[in-house]
Amino acid sequence: MRAPSEEKSDESKDHFYEELEQVFGHFPKYHMKMLLEDFNAKVERENIFKPTIGKESLHQDSNDNGVRIVNFATSKNLVVKSTMFHHWNIHKYIWTSPDGKTHNQIHHVLTDMRWHSSVLDV
Repeated sequence: MRAPSEEKSDESKDHFYEELEQVFGHFPKYHMKMLLEDFNAKVERENIFKPTIGKESLHQDSNDNGVRIVNFATSKNLVVKSTMFHHWNIHKYIWTSPDGKTHNQIHHVLTDMRWHSSVLDV
């Protein structure tokens, strides 16, 4: 499964998240859940997103896919771990434009909120 790029229609994005909902629904209830995916999602460092994404995102602005991933994570009690820990920016991005000027952090790791809390308590 791969998330549609930002330019794709809302229909194709809705279809992807409907499929993701179905897959997520088949996960065992009490096991730790972890999703690793190329979500094509840029998530901004906005205060309202901090409980879900932390403060270490590469981006100043979210794209539509970014808002969708935050909404999905929040609805499933997940956090976006790929934006939780401090790294140099060079270690955050996974895609660079052909001209070398644009960098994106669009692959993300989502985990259970309960696992996140227990790790922070240590």
